[in-house]
Amino acid sequence: MSAKTSSTTAKVLYRPFGLIGSILGGLIASAIFKQVWKRASPGEKSDPPKPLETSYPLKEILVAAAVQGAIYSVVKTVIDRQGARMFERWYGEWPGS
Repeated sequence: MSAKTSSTTAKVLYRPFGLIGSILGGLIASAIFKQVWKRASPGEKSDPPKPLETSYPLKEILVAAAVQGAIYSVVKTVIDRQGARMFERWYGEWPGS
């Protein structure tokens, strides 16, 4: 696998793309998590528990946080990587280090 290098200009030009990708990734990850939680959670409550809700046991809150973190991480990685590949195709330079 070849190492891809980038110039300072490519890094600066990529920043707006990265910011938009991060926002988009957060929205997508949130929607995916809500759907996963709705299908996986037992009982009538379809909304994921928040850390300060006393009606949920700590174990359920921790599981929800772990699932949400994993989904967010995967979605962010996919969007960052694909965004960098698109940037490279359009501008001819890899935006990362």
